[in-house]
Amino acid sequence: MTNDDGIMSPGIAILAETLSSEHDVIVVAPDVERSATGHAITIRTPLWVKEVKLGRRSLGYAINGTPADCVKLGLLAISKRHIDLVVSGINRGPNLGTDILYSGTVSGALEGAIMGKPAIAISCANWNDPLYESSAEFLLEFLKAYDARSMPDMTALNINVPAVPSDEIRGWQVTRQSRRRYKDYFEERKDPFGESYYWMFGDIVEDDPGSDSDYSAIREGYVSITPITAMMNVPEYAAELRRLLEGVKR
Repeated sequence: MTNDDGIMSPGIAILAETLSSEHDVIVVAPDVERSATGHAITIRTPLWVKEVKLGRRSLGYAINGTPADCVKLGLLAISKRHIDLVVSGINRGPNLGTDILYSGTVSGALEGAIMGKPAIAISCANWNDPLYESSAEFLLEFLKAYDARSMPDMTALNINVPAVPSDEIRGWQVTRQSRRRYKDYFEERKDPFGESYYWMFGDIVEDDPGSDSDYSAIREGYVSITPITAMMNVPEYAAELRRLLEGVKR
């Protein structure tokens, strides 16, 4: 298990405790929050590993790197056991639409997929008032019904769970990644020396029609389960591009 909110975040602690009731779990997570780091990996500085304990209980291993670093290090160096599944989360806030390009949580799962492991990213779709228990309970039950070994190579599941009690979740839907994105803008401010600095803000744009989109499922009270892949090919357009370029000198 990994995340991008850091090893001390309640989301990963609740998920690890819940899954440990039926699974053997090892946590390898960033030492501090690494949200919106995308799929960055560390190649210019060393990675430090520290086991984190609460009293005599081990919480897992903290890494001074990104979620993708954590998965690489966990699979190749820290774990001495066979790993069946990589789980990244529970993220505080949703990972919908174009969020997955920036999300360290989703990238942690995709790194697992790249390394040949079935992988799941899971997020609680409320930043201000997350309810991690519902997400953790859903994943525990989902893994009883779903054989992760059936997942295609280089593929992960991006799961978003409404922030409501488990008995209020209406069910789950297999969805597609929507075009949900942000209309970004920067606010200029001045430091005490009169120099300019900027904070980035963004308004959410949800103009992707269709009931099969990830954010539509969340809005209607369903868990959204979206298959995603690390392979960024566009085969349909590749075929069209070949047709358009027929006869062009190579």
